[in-house]
Amino acid sequence: MEKVSDIIIVGGGIGGLATALSIVQRTDKSVTVMEQAPEFGEVGAGIQLGANALYVLDQLGVKEEIEKVSVSPKRLVLKDVYTAEELAVLDLTEGFQERFKQPYLVLHRSDLHRVLFEACKKYDRITFMNNQIIQTVEQEEGQASVTNQNGETYNAEAVIGVDGLKSNVRKLFSDDEPICSEYVAYRGTIPIEEITAKGDVAMDDVIMWIGPNLHLVQYPVRRGELYNQVVVFKTYDYKPDGDWGTPEEMVERFKGAHPLVEKALEFISTQFRWGMFDRLPIENWTEGNVTLLGDAAHPMLQYLAQGAAQALEDAFVLGEALETEATYNEAFTKYQAERLPRSAMVQTSARKWGEIIHAEDEITTLLRNTIFSQHKATDYEVADHLYNYFNVRKNEVKA
Repeated sequence: MEKVSDIIIVGGGIGGLATALSIVQRTDKSVTVMEQAPEFGEVGAGIQLGANALYVLDQLGVKEEIEKVSVSPKRLVLKDVYTAEELAVLDLTEGFQERFKQPYLVLHRSDLHRVLFEACKKYDRITFMNNQIIQTVEQEEGQASVTNQNGETYNAEAVIGVDGLKSNVRKLFSDDEPICSEYVAYRGTIPIEEITAKGDVAMDDVIMWIGPNLHLVQYPVRRGELYNQVVVFKTYDYKPDGDWGTPEEMVERFKGAHPLVEKALEFISTQFRWGMFDRLPIENWTEGNVTLLGDAAHPMLQYLAQGAAQALEDAFVLGEALETEATYNEAFTKYQAERLPRSAMVQTSARKWGEIIHAEDEITTLLRNTIFSQHKATDYEVADHLYNYFNVRKNEVKA
């Protein structure tokens, strides 16, 4: 059985790469990142990074590179999908950055992944293996091993499962299954000139058009060269094993939407659809020298734009624990003790926020919009639970 490194990280996405960086920057340990794809890269479209995510990227030394390929929006805006009325706004300029100590950025997922990957390649103690679909994890005292789809086994001192929503490493801790929300997303980016030529585009805003059981998110990425759009709706024809949430249903569901929304739908790529899944929080994701991180530990719905941010928070805290604790188990246990309640709160908040923005009955919608109307764009305390995590954490340590 070949020992490939001190630590094996299963999964080479954003969370896996950030974890590798965090570990080698804080310890003298070696890391092997095992990725199931034939090469390292990221699929998808845009990603929003709140101040909590930017804190970690700053600590990892990649914030400056991230800013080069990002857009710094001025506002987060909730709009009525039918009337275009602005229901709520969060100002992201000076006041936001003063309160949370970091900016709010939007960028392409592939750009974030590339920056992290290039940063990892600068360290000799990080190695990469592709075409590794890890099936099982086993451990005995002082070591852990993984076995891939070909029956090949690799040994290390510890294993961190960062293998996403359908994690095989998670099976060590839970036999739960992903839960389908019956919502589906179509997403993609288009050259900015294509959409600006045909309509009014807000280049300074992240806009979420909301309505009963549906929404549309829009914002520019890659220095303003591309425009990201995500259409989300709840299907009326859910079939666990069938074709549901079709492009035809998307068009039907958005009938009567504001002309700007109808125009936006013309640019949505319908080649790929993403069913929206999460899982319930679990009580434990650590045993011995094995632990979970990111979506493998706490997959969440995308409504708060916190999936990647929570993985980045995990990566920072785990690296810190490995630096200060004597054993892997002590480090993993300390990491879990902090991260489990935090990530569970964000998981459940994402579900609740989805119910709020997708409200379908008139009374709930009226109540929601009334509350929104009383909110000022600079009332930042509503976002403290998401973006002030590290600032509060530092103050608690000082105390």
